[in-house]
Amino acid sequence: MAKVFESLSLKNMTLSNRLVVSPMCQYSALDGFANDWHLVHLGQFAIGKASAVIQEATAVVPEGRISFWDLGIWKDEHIEKYKQITAFIAAQGSIPGIQLAHAGRKASDNRPWEGRAQFAPDTEFGWQTVAPSAIPFHEKDHTPRALEKADIATIVDSFKQATLRSLAAGYKIIEIHAAHGYLIHQFLSPLVNKRQDEYGGSFENRIRFLLEIVDALLPLTRDVSLWTRISASDWAEGGWDVEQSVALANILKDRGVEVIDVSSGGAVRHQEITVGPNYQVPFAEEIKKASGLTTAAVGMITHGKQAEEILNNGQADLILIARAFLDDPHLVYHAAQDLQVDLSWADQYVRAKETITRSV
Repeated sequence: MAKVFESLSLKNMTLSNRLVVSPMCQYSALDGFANDWHLVHLGQFAIGKASAVIQEATAVVPEGRISFWDLGIWKDEHIEKYKQITAFIAAQGSIPGIQLAHAGRKASDNRPWEGRAQFAPDTEFGWQTVAPSAIPFHEKDHTPRALEKADIATIVDSFKQATLRSLAAGYKIIEIHAAHGYLIHQFLSPLVNKRQDEYGGSFENRIRFLLEIVDALLPLTRDVSLWTRISASDWAEGGWDVEQSVALANILKDRGVEVIDVSSGGAVRHQEITVGPNYQVPFAEEIKKASGLTTAAVGMITHGKQAEEILNNGQADLILIARAFLDDPHLVYHAAQDLQVDLSWADQYVRAKETITRSV
């Protein structure tokens, strides 16, 4: 059996294989509400036998959205459509997950196909952003408001309330988004966090906000799986780096986080990233070997043989894929063909299995 198609047991569930759909923002919601676009978008990957499907960054408060058109879970009314989505994913044998997020200073942006520029607070699609420190991401952005300690406590509670709604909606994986330059990562990075209180300065202080969120969610997630996505490196001198990521991973493991999802970058515009196939895998490998925490690798992993090599080399336990799934929602089926694994297709699609071959 190819490693890609070995199951992975977590404390409350078993993933049927090692290929997971990574969160991908669709910028297609209004007032945070999911719609049929999200149902079909996420459901297609479950039909295609992804072991888990993680929903896009879903804002815990309205001002935490990356854009006006992002999904949200800040009110009970959001739950109904999510129940339909999770039920469909689960019915296909896949595990539904949700990524809970707050964009911080990188919120209030336009959709990427319309330019990504940040909207000013007094415009129809914009609002006042917040951050650990009053430093904008881009010189053309509106200056964020530095969070007071009372604001931080309120946001921690918003993650808690969003988790309760996520559980009511049927999600079995709760992922905390602490990567890509969004609010939690802004606290982690010394290039962004210039606070002088207990949330800034030392490593212990900069991770405090994330740990408060983790501690708030752990009692609620005993029957599901709690994951955390991090950016392992800021790719910038003096920033968050893999050594700090290893230290954080060990703390998260001791706290009870079950999976660490290892990405990188996004904190600052002057980052210098060398992009290519597997370019983030060494971060996952180092964190996995140093912490023993179940680790997911991401980043320009596009086909089954590539994923198989990463897993066989012991560099990660799971492979999270985004863009390649957009290109091919049946990537798991085709990975099985490439790796000569006899994977059962959805009954409605078996005719395709018998007539189509694919090689990489």
